[in-house]
Amino acid sequence: MSESFVSLKNLTLAYGDTVAVSQLSLNIRKGELITLLGPSGCGKTTTMRAIAGLLSPRSGSIEIDGTDVTKVPANKRGVGLVFQSYALFPHLSTFENVAFGLRLRKVSNGEIKKRVEQSLDTVELGELANRKPSELSGGQQQRLSLARSLVLEPKVMLLDEPLSNLDARLRLDMRSELQRLQRNSGITMVFVTHDQGEALALADRVVLMKDGLIEQMGTPTELYNHPSTVFAADFMGFENIFEVREGALIGRDGSKISGYNAPSGSLAWRPGVVSLGSGPFHGTVAGVSFAGEMWEYVITSPLGRITASTPAGNPPYPIGATLAFDLPEQFGHQIKGAG
Repeated sequence: MSESFVSLKNLTLAYGDTVAVSQLSLNIRKGELITLLGPSGCGKTTTMRAIAGLLSPRSGSIEIDGTDVTKVPANKRGVGLVFQSYALFPHLSTFENVAFGLRLRKVSNGEIKKRVEQSLDTVELGELANRKPSELSGGQQQRLSLARSLVLEPKVMLLDEPLSNLDARLRLDMRSELQRLQRNSGITMVFVTHDQGEALALADRVVLMKDGLIEQMGTPTELYNHPSTVFAADFMGFENIFEVREGALIGRDGSKISGYNAPSGSLAWRPGVVSLGSGPFHGTVAGVSFAGEMWEYVITSPLGRITASTPAGNPPYPIGATLAFDLPEQFGHQIKGAG
């Protein structure tokens, strides 16, 4: 596959005097589903808006399929957009919502019928062609929004937090639907989200952003298992992160706990590997919640705030209980980067 079907080169994006993205470079392969992931204000939606042609770069360039589109209007870039709000026409049928863009392009009626029916079948809405958006479920409305973009046969599909308005079950269903659509159509997709679970479940590659820069980029398993900076580790669920210096773990209060052999840097532990009930550290249970398969804890200690989890089959520790715990070095993830 091409290494640069979509190519962002030294892209700087700003709103007035505020720089939102600085000197960002990224190559997206043809047929790839890539997610731009990060917290609010990290620049992910701004980057997507620039690809779409909704925001002009202060500097740098954007290429799509080998053509420089930096100054090409949004409606001539061959880009499809799916937003958080579905922006469907409430007075038009499902069929006419999908046909709307083709009619603007003055496509013949016969071709419109063929392409709209094909697009609706692709998202499994063919039998609902005569329904209005108000007669569709949230998931069906989202699929209709996808069909409306797909029918225009875009080179790239841009999706901005498209699942955030759906409930948890529908989000899972729509993840599978998006993967099926992308796999069957071979279209290049850029998916913007702040939800790491969504990004990991969908993407061929994840681009984690922070403060308008790429913090780390890689496959979902690479980011999940091998975050390279403190920021990436925290975002990927390593909630207990402590500095290691000269063989000692450094507590939040500056205390040093010897016995750690890791080189200087940081060690990070996911909640599930924190050992509760025994160990060299002690703390107080400040919070406990039932999360279905797990008990989740917040523990205050001289070492610092600790988050931990245990299987739901174990009896819970009550709030206020004094609890021994351990951070086993063999389960800690070593971080050398600074971010």
